[in-house]
Amino acid sequence: MMDIREAVRSHNDELIALRRDFHAHPELGFQEFRTSRKIEQYLKALGMEPMKISTTGVVALLKGRTDDGPVLLMRADMDALPVEEQTGLPFASEHKGLMHACGHDAHMSMMLTAAKILSQMKDSFDGTIKFVFQPNEEIAGAQIMIDDGVLENPKVDAAMGIHIWSPLPSGTIGVKAGAVTSSMDVFKVTIKGRGGHTGYPESAVDPVVCATAVVQQVQSIQTRFVSPMKPIALMFGRISGGTKNNIIPDSVELEGTIRYQFATKPGNADNPTDKFKQMVTDICTVYGCICTFDFNHENDAVINDPKMSALSYDVAKEIVGEENVVAHASMACEDFAAFGEHVPASFAFIGTASEDARSNYPHHNPRFTIDEETLPIGVRFLVESALRFFSQK
Repeated sequence: MMDIREAVRSHNDELIALRRDFHAHPELGFQEFRTSRKIEQYLKALGMEPMKISTTGVVALLKGRTDDGPVLLMRADMDALPVEEQTGLPFASEHKGLMHACGHDAHMSMMLTAAKILSQMKDSFDGTIKFVFQPNEEIAGAQIMIDDGVLENPKVDAAMGIHIWSPLPSGTIGVKAGAVTSSMDVFKVTIKGRGGHTGYPESAVDPVVCATAVVQQVQSIQTRFVSPMKPIALMFGRISGGTKNNIIPDSVELEGTIRYQFATKPGNADNPTDKFKQMVTDICTVYGCICTFDFNHENDAVINDPKMSALSYDVAKEIVGEENVVAHASMACEDFAAFGEHVPASFAFIGTASEDARSNYPHHNPRFTIDEETLPIGVRFLVESALRFFSQK
């Protein structure tokens, strides 16, 4: 049996080189053409037959001793963000205004390295690994891949994913059953009043004062209308209205997100988006305004399957020690949730925060980077999780 720790160590230079190359050449969702070509070439060199799916997505099968066994989907996301990099790294983005500011460069390099090691161990398990390199994670690319058939031919029995994670210290792994990310609804509210002169406010219907009341009052949804045991984050990211300081505008626009870390649907008593819409409508009525809404449900919460999470926990404690395995959950969103809605799934966080590596900036920040010493942890986690999955079937 191969010594997995030594195998990972022997590939460390290549692992880092892969990550740095992906980092220097970021591409937005469904534009990952160079990225997908590199992934295809790498997988072909391992003897696999990668296939394109969903424009830039890549899927490759690794069959074990026999294919008379379960099919495990292992996923890495590919897309970058429209962020101007400010890390000063020698391998910083070569594309102005684009950056791997979320760690997807690390995910691809860890998955490719894991695929290389597992391809050398295919005689040690029965079943099939379906390696999935997914485009457009930032805007729900997983569901598009599912619609395009990624869970079929062969039919997937379970799924695993990881995310390099700056909220956790290097050397830790976050694993827990149940909800580990949030659902997210994106909203735009247009509050319409009647414009006028700021010297004669009584002749107008002021949407600005109405908008300020909305921003203040809807915060009570989190503490008065839904159980405080159910995490909610209702945030405004944009307020726009008016053209001049002495003109009351006709309308004001509010944009933001509603995140909630529990399963609910429109019409349910605890649905925060329904409550938001009702409260905003009522506030506008009080102020003599009317409102219109534009909602977009981007992601559901990632809900980890208990058995798959137990498997991930056992692997994590062998790699970093039980004291460094944390029951972590986040109010961020992850479209990996779509896979978990169809098959038992587990999603784990690989801690990467280190002051020495300057990797303690938040995700999506222009100074975001990772502690490259945590890359081998992710590779080992992927390899050992896959082997344990097949050994338990």
